Amino acid sequence: MSRIGRMPIEIPAGVTVSADGQLVSVKGPKGELTLTVAKPIEVKIEDAQVLVTRPDDERSSRSLHGLTRTLIHNQIIGVTQGYTKGLEIVGTGYRVTQKGSSVEFALGFSHPVTVDPPAGISLTVDGNTKLTVAGIDKQAVGEVAANIRKIRKPEPYKGKGVRYAGEIVRRKAGKSGK
Repeated sequence: MSRIGRMPIEIPAGVTVSADGQLVSVKGPKGELTLTVAKPIEVKIEDAQVLVTRPDDERSSRSLHGLTRTLIHNQIIGVTQGYTKGLEIVGTGYRVTQKGSSVEFALGFSHPVTVDPPAGISLTVDGNTKLTVAGIDKQAVGEVAANIRKIRKPEPYKGKGVRYAGEIVRRKAGKSGK
């Protein structure tokens, strides 16, 4: 049995979870999320707990068991606390500015790069070099942060670019002079 999959998920106060066949919806103070559960996995709600079970020990059922439990748990955390991901801009002349709900980057290109957040995601700028991606869907927050980082990845010689907060960039030695 999956150690993660068999653990019950506690439903905190102010959160309602409903399972209708393969559709699980989670409502909380920050919003509502839905998840379509893969076919062999079953979700039951009993005594303010969510129980995820699998019918057999086939390889696909075992792999989906823990995954489904973790996805539901992440949704419950998302609608109560939310998720944030920090980004840092490093480099001379590199900066970010807030333009309404979108942000504009100056990253050494000949033009500024504008990023519009998708629905459910908010972008906030702290100073000229710090950006925070926030939302209730963990996957969407991580994907938006990864797409922003992809605009100008940190390069290994000077470390310039967009990096996650706290990310350590491995540096290379440059040319050795004679």
